[in-house]
Amino acid sequence: MALVAVVLMVTASAVLGSLCGAATDRTLQRAATREQRERHATTAVVVHQTRQRNAVGDAEGVGGREGRIRVVANWTAYDGSLHTGTVAAPRRAAPAGSTFRMWTDDRGIRTSRPLDTTTAHAHAVFAGLGAAVAAAGLVEGVRRLVVWRLVRRRYARLDRAWAGYGPDWGRAGAGS
Repeated sequence: MALVAVVLMVTASAVLGSLCGAATDRTLQRAATREQRERHATTAVVVHQTRQRNAVGDAEGVGGREGRIRVVANWTAYDGSLHTGTVAAPRRAAPAGSTFRMWTDDRGIRTSRPLDTTTAHAHAVFAGLGAAVAAAGLVEGVRRLVVWRLVRRRYARLDRAWAGYGPDWGRAGAGS
C-alpha cells in the first residue's frame, strides 16, 4: 500500500501539477494580453484634496509603501476625452497641481494596473504547485483511510479469535 501511494504521489501529483499549471498559465497569459490591450497609463493632475477617507474597494488599493489619499483629479483618457473625479493618489502627489500615474480603461474609467506576463506566469506556477500538493494530500488521505480499514479488520478478526479461546484461558485440562 505504501509503495502504491508513493508511486502515485510522485507521478500523478507531478503530472496533475504540470497540467494544472500549464492550463492556468495559458488562461492568465490570455487575460494579461487582453488587459494590456484594454488598459492604458495616463497622467492625472491633482485639483485638490478631499476630506473623504480612502475607499476599501478602490481600484489601486489603499495599501502600499507610500500610502494613498483621496483627491479630485483631472485626466485625459486614451480616446482623448477629459475626465474629472475623486481618486486615490499617492501621498506624495497631495498638493494641487501635482501629477501621478494612473490606469484607465478604453472609456477613461479608472481601473487597476494590467496583469503583466511575469506575474501571470508566477501565479500559474503556484497554481501548479498547489494542485500537485493537493493531489499528494489526497493520495495520502486515501492511503491512511485504507490502512485504517485494514487495521480495524485485523483487530476484529483478532477479537473473534480471542473470544473463542478466551473463556478457557489458563484453566487446567482445557486444551489450551
